[in-house]
Amino acid sequence: MRFADRPTVECDVFIEADVTRVWELATDIHLPARFSPELRRVRWLDDPGLVPGARFEGHNHNSVLGDWRTVSYVVELDAPRTFAWAVVDPDGRFGDAAPDPRTPVATWRFDLTPQAGGTRLAHGARIGPARSGLTLVIDRRPHHEEALVQLRLADLRTAIEGTLRGIKELAEASG
Repeated sequence: MRFADRPTVECDVFIEADVTRVWELATDIHLPARFSPELRRVRWLDDPGLVPGARFEGHNHNSVLGDWRTVSYVVELDAPRTFAWAVVDPDGRFGDAAPDPRTPVATWRFDLTPQAGGTRLAHGARIGPARSGLTLVIDRRPHHEEALVQLRLADLRTAIEGTLRGIKELAEASG
């Protein structure tokens, strides 16, 4: 798979908790920073927070790219079913001079489905189409593009699985 294919990774988990409780956790933008190996902290840029078009800032770190900042826009919100956000590079660190949520670095989402005895929670990300840290690495090693995309998807899968485990534990512990 190549970057231009807009690769996607998604995982899901069954949670023995009501969809309302799972929604509360999935839409807490601060929560993933507790479980992610890359996301360090998050804060709302707009008040009142969780509404379509609202923005939040994230601060990230990894061993290859160091530290960077993102801005995310809420692009889909259907309580208590779907929460999605488009991530842009507000500082042009990766090469796009005019960040636009219609052409994001990545798009992330949670999808919740009520099921007997609980909730099925899916969490996923789609890479691109805007330039990102991944494209910087691909620029340096274009002949390894497919392997680099697979490595990035594996990193994202690790973060997604950690977030899902964390939400499951919190939701089920609260009864």
